[in-house]
Amino acid sequence: MAAREKSLKHRQQSVNNTFETSGIDSSAVEEKLFGQVEADEYGEDGPVVFICGKCKLPVGDSMSWDGSEDGQNQIRLKRVTDNVFVGKDTRVYEASKRSPCLIVDLLCRGCHSVLGMVFTSTPKNLDHKRFTFCFNVADIDSYVLGSASQMLAAEGPKEQPVTLEYRGIVEQQLIEMKMLVVAMAQRLEEIEAGLQGGM
Repeated sequence: MAAREKSLKHRQQSVNNTFETSGIDSSAVEEKLFGQVEADEYGEDGPVVFICGKCKLPVGDSMSWDGSEDGQNQIRLKRVTDNVFVGKDTRVYEASKRSPCLIVDLLCRGCHSVLGMVFTSTPKNLDHKRFTFCFNVADIDSYVLGSASQMLAAEGPKEQPVTLEYRGIVEQQLIEMKMLVVAMAQRLEEIEAGLQGGM
């Protein structure tokens, strides 16, 4: 029992550490990347799922957020899905005139589109990019979880809430219907009696 509690405490502590090191402001992510913020009914954004811009396979999410490069129109993620694979060919990439880097391409497993790059060797000023997944914003799309708003209309007439006033109206209608049925039954008996007497 004590080992299980210790294991649960360790798991909780590692979960807390994960969220502490990857503090995500998804509204800032959406605003920076796409210039729009899709708010849900509570005014907050949900997590963002990043998808391939061509075949729409999910490639990552905002829970792995590592930062963005506004000048280069890129985002960085710490982890990606299995729908992304790292190319084999290393090439030289110059982020600026005095910053040559070695990179490999990030490719979509579904359509083989180039989605971004992984920096394998960088000058000191770009060390923060090394061995993170850098996606080109132009090559990916995003979806904010919880942003769906379309619903099917309920079939049949719109239901009214049951209030005391509504209940009183329904009870009055039932009484009137009952009186009508009783009156019709009496009239039917009279007609049947008249038919039997005339035979």
